[in-house]
Amino acid sequence: MTIKLDIVAQRLHNQKLSRTTFKQPEQVVAWLGVVQAQDYAAAKWAVAQRTKGITDASMDQALADGTILRTHILRPTWHFVTPADIRWMLALTAPRILALSATYFRKLELDKTTFKRSNNVLTKALQGGKQLTRAELTSTLKKNGVASDDLLRFTYLMIRAELDGIICSGARRGKQFTYALLDERAPLIKALERDEALAELAKRYFTSRGPATLKDYGWWSGLSMEDARKGLEMVKSQFNHEVIDGKTYWFIESVMTPKDKIPTVYLLPNFDEYIVGYTDRSAVFDTQHNKKLDSRGNILFNHIIVINGQVVGTWKRTVNKSAVAIELSPFTPLTKIEKQAVDSAIDRYGAFLDLPVKPI
Repeated sequence: MTIKLDIVAQRLHNQKLSRTTFKQPEQVVAWLGVVQAQDYAAAKWAVAQRTKGITDASMDQALADGTILRTHILRPTWHFVTPADIRWMLALTAPRILALSATYFRKLELDKTTFKRSNNVLTKALQGGKQLTRAELTSTLKKNGVASDDLLRFTYLMIRAELDGIICSGARRGKQFTYALLDERAPLIKALERDEALAELAKRYFTSRGPATLKDYGWWSGLSMEDARKGLEMVKSQFNHEVIDGKTYWFIESVMTPKDKIPTVYLLPNFDEYIVGYTDRSAVFDTQHNKKLDSRGNILFNHIIVINGQVVGTWKRTVNKSAVAIELSPFTPLTKIEKQAVDSAIDRYGAFLDLPVKPI
């Protein structure tokens, strides 16, 4: 149990949950490399908890200003990434994602000629700083002879354009997302050689998420295990390692703060990097509680209550213009002191949204 708590404490520290000096969203995203972001509202909260006082509105502004971008870049799914990192990371990960997507491309009758035509249409439509919604781009593609009525087909056309470095996120227009040209959102910088990129991604991962295993890194990065191993080999001299139950954990030397007598509580969103960053989540979550999750029974799909590093329950939110209601579902009853700490975490979430909180 002592070993497990050691892993937990260091992960909380290295992920900037238990302690942070960051004041801007892009600092968090750069530190973590990427932040999973298919649930946009949840991902904003994930970043904000690793800063000092960033609000929901501040996160929207960062996306609008382009200090953080949202695109498909690992595994693949949506992620936040910084303009400084997006190009070298795409160059490294896109070939793997494209290879894994080949079956879908064939089913949707998407070939090189179609992608070239689509990319040309998108480039022309977005030139000059234009930022267009999905509906607008669907119409534009269709008018230019690229079939895009099928949602899945349109989605893969856009993913391919993202992976080709043509488009990325623009500012939101009301509640709608827009796309913009990557060349107009991210500066052209010197490209990393492939081995440099492999080393940089491995360094970023084990620095921000250690203690973690090679298998954890392979899952998170979406790289082949051969490439994941190669990246770690190039940087492992910069890390400590320890073998626990036959698994080798890699981590940086962390200056740990003394443990507080009051329970530390985090209301983490679904797909938070504290969970999604590892394929082995046994250090923080007991799978005997799977039946207490939502109908899908997967910890990744749930907003989670974390006390002293352990997942102890789930939570849901209901937001309207005047307030946010929080419903808690702990796996076991909370103690009085835990309830007080959870209430403080709920208040932090209300402050993030700039809304009063109504616990259910």
